Amino acid sequence: MLVMRGKLEQLKNRQGGFTIIEMLVVIVIIGILLALVFATYAGVQRNERNQERQRDVQDVYQQLEAYYVENSKYPTLSDINSATWRGTNMKTLNKESLRDPSGSSYALVAQPTREAYAYDVVAADGSACDNLTKHCAHYTLIATLQNSPEKTYVKSSLN
Repeated sequence: MLVMRGKLEQLKNRQGGFTIIEMLVVIVIIGILLALVFATYAGVQRNERNQERQRDVQDVYQQLEAYYVENSKYPTLSDINSATWRGTNMKTLNKESLRDPSGSSYALVAQPTREAYAYDVVAADGSACDNLTKHCAHYTLIATLQNSPEKTYVKSSLN
């Protein structure tokens, strides 16, 4: 009986709580879970921006084709970058469709970059056009997708 009473007192005197190893295991597990959540969230955001890029290019594409139907030529790069010209000739084009979600400029560029959409327009023979001496007959719109420098979204003229 005395032995049992001694063990009972030892159990009562023992302090409760977690050991250092138990705490480290819990911290590591929480860290892994947080890393997974952040990685998933970043991937979702990247996919949303890429979808926005595709919507923007599609919107500009539709406006360019509508302009061609009415004028039998495509606008030059300087035309489409002019707010005055767009206000007269592409009234329904949303200015935001010209800006890459990661960029700050509302202008299309001649060569694709990570933060701007590219608009390459040429005459029927593939040379430069100005719509005065040579009409612009073909174009290519390009958006560089995020985290994929070699991957692009491309729309070309119907002609």
